[in-house]
Amino acid sequence: MSEWNAEKFAQRVFDVGLLDHTQIEAVWSGLGSRDVSLDELTSYMLGKQLITNLQIDRILKGERYFYYYGKYKVLYLIGAGSFARVYRAVNTTNGDVVAVKVLRNRWLGDLERRDHFLREANLVMPVRHPNIVPVFEVNTERDRPYMVMEFVEGTDLRDFLKQRKKFNVPESLKLIGDVASGLDFAAGKGLTHRDLKLSNVLVTSTARAMLVDFGLAAIADAAKDDKSSTTGSQRSIDYVGLERVSGVRKEDSRSDVYFAGCMLYHLLTGKSPLTETREVSQRLSASRFREIKPITELEPELPGAVVALVNKAMELDADKRYQSAGEFLADIKAVQQGLSGGGKSDAAAGQKAVEREGKGHSVMIVESNIEMQDTLRDLLKRRGYRVLVIGDCNRALARWETSLEPPAECVVFCSTEFGGEAIDAFNRFSQLEEGQAIPSILCVDEKHKKLAGEAKTDSKRIVLPMPLKVRQLRTALRNLLAPAPDAAAGG
Repeated sequence: MSEWNAEKFAQRVFDVGLLDHTQIEAVWSGLGSRDVSLDELTSYMLGKQLITNLQIDRILKGERYFYYYGKYKVLYLIGAGSFARVYRAVNTTNGDVVAVKVLRNRWLGDLERRDHFLREANLVMPVRHPNIVPVFEVNTERDRPYMVMEFVEGTDLRDFLKQRKKFNVPESLKLIGDVASGLDFAAGKGLTHRDLKLSNVLVTSTARAMLVDFGLAAIADAAKDDKSSTTGSQRSIDYVGLERVSGVRKEDSRSDVYFAGCMLYHLLTGKSPLTETREVSQRLSASRFREIKPITELEPELPGAVVALVNKAMELDADKRYQSAGEFLADIKAVQQGLSGGGKSDAAAGQKAVEREGKGHSVMIVESNIEMQDTLRDLLKRRGYRVLVIGDCNRALARWETSLEPPAECVVFCSTEFGGEAIDAFNRFSQLEEGQAIPSILCVDEKHKKLAGEAKTDSKRIVLPMPLKVRQLRTALRNLLAPAPDAAAGG
């Protein structure tokens, strides 16, 4: 930097085309002299918005090119990923602000990935949808591929979630409904995303979600087959892991649905359902997809319809998952309507629904404390459940092994007095041939909290804290006893 002075810097600004001769003369006139320091010159230019810090840094590094991509003048770096950098730029013909995505230097010598970049970007160009960031132009500058997109005033969903911690149900459904709408439209054009994640969803200042990065998805698939490239495989490695465990081929649009479901889970709970790691072997591990905590463990008071929505979108069996983003979107809209349709005039109907919500269902309570037995029995009977209470863990398990018909549709184990015995019985029950298809709940007292980590949970086996909240238990039972997702979808 010591070789630069104000005169040399101004000449380079002119040489690279950032300012013309008239503008340079106006700068000297504004300063009142050419005998100024480099800092004085750059500060003046910045203050007059004639130049940006990015442009200053590049000039001082001696870079002579890529201040422009075609007619677009680069202003600021706004994002960088494994495959591309994204700049805020201005169209010099009309003054419109745009985003310019440029393939990174490391891929310029790879003809296959350069072709992928250009081909995929050209495929996205004709796609116009409110929930997809449009691509206006695809071109090269001095052999460097770039695409020009709409500049979205807002933030990406990952940063938005960091600020908010988590979203309420209406907000979450609205945002993921936008995502599903964009995916559905793209699928109709033969496009899958294959890199769906929070950072690839931009949220506008009016809270509209827009998908970005369809154009780079194919490069990721090429990179994952290159064993020498660990960076490239980072982009779509989650899709590879899902497709291995679920047995589907790449380009299956149901994989996009799965990750849209993951985003809905994340927005509602503030936590990613998948263990977050950069270690490739861990991201490919089947257990990462099979050991996801049921959403009701994190948010036990979610409406049952919302839980069913998340669970069906995130079904590991692709045939039981939503078969398209359009199906997912239809159910999102139905749930939104259902949640917004209640009112004071529906109070009586709502009370009747509460009274009959358990009708036709049976629950076994395993609890030795008489007072707790009576409380749970009364609570569930008032909701229409048939209740069977057993005061001994071993006797409860034996009942399942000796009965010709299942004694109940769900079992609730309580640790009030049983302690670790209840947790052991909860785990043993899931291993019984008769109990494998039956959901169960473990209610853990505060004093046995440390033991709760020994409980083996999954989507049908959940843990609730004690003292029990009525709404928590009711919500858990409704979710566990709801019809299977594929059966529900048929209605």
